[in-house]
Amino acid sequence: MSIASASISMRVPAGFRNLLEGLVREVLREQPPDVVAFAAQYFQKLLEQREAGGIDPVAWGAMLED
Repeated sequence: MSIASASISMRVPAGFRNLLEGLVREVLREQPPDVVAFAAQYFQKLLEQREAGGIDPVAWGAMLED
């Protein structure tokens, strides 16, 4: 069975690529046995840093991508 694909152009949100690259870099460095749990902790830590008034990694990444 094949599914016809439509020609849909999707844009990646600004900063998303940089955010994922940061996660990938840490996963490769740490080599965690549970990548999903590691990712959850990684993003939770980023969220806490942002809420504490630190830099927003998505906004910062978007500036780098421009």
